[in-house]
Amino acid sequence: MLTAAQLTGRTTSHLEALPDAPQVLLQAPVAAAFTAMQKAAASAGIEVAVASSFRDFDRQLSIWNRKFYGELPIYNDRGEQLATENLSPGEKVEAILLYSALPGASRHHWGTDIDVYDPRPFAAHESKLQLVANEYQEGGPCYSMWQWLQSHAQEFGFFFPYARYQGGVAAEPWHISHVECAAAAQQQLSNELLRQVITEADIAGKSYILAQLTELKQRYVDTICSPEVTGASAWFG
Repeated sequence: MLTAAQLTGRTTSHLEALPDAPQVLLQAPVAAAFTAMQKAAASAGIEVAVASSFRDFDRQLSIWNRKFYGELPIYNDRGEQLATENLSPGEKVEAILLYSALPGASRHHWGTDIDVYDPRPFAAHESKLQLVANEYQEGGPCYSMWQWLQSHAQEFGFFFPYARYQGGVAAEPWHISHVECAAAAQQQLSNELLRQVITEADIAGKSYILAQLTELKQRYVDTICSPEVTGASAWFG
């Protein structure tokens, strides 16, 4: 059982660092499973690196507010940048939620979810990871890694919660989640706790968020793919 502070990203007391990557913070069972999966992938010639693991409440809040106020770009489901000044507060909130979690409700708060990539092609070409779908499609720099994970992630207790768009969060082929630990955290995150956290936060769009919180949580937090959903057809057609 996680505490309210652990569920909402306001403490790291439930986490430990990976021995060779101190910036990567995960729950102990998740860290052990991920390390085992990395080693298995390496033996198959695949490198699985961490782009993002734990993200605290304040960082998520900063991302959210900067997007709301136009300091960071917001994109639609076709990858086109939106003109922030033309959007209503509600439209901004829902556009942000397509790619960025509500502070307090991010799966990255739990220490159960990881954004992964293959670092080798980027180092070879001196390019930067963007975390966009085409990097994981056939011909993309992370395609071989993604294919291996599609076949083997379940063996280590991981799945893809955003294997396809279901009316909430966009498809994220880089995002893996520990089935057991994440399910426990998701079950604990109640509407009442999230409402309290949002009420107390200096978050842009608060009035709209609180008025629509039950529906927003259902669409963008509770709606995820089954652990059994894998394969290219689930993602790219």
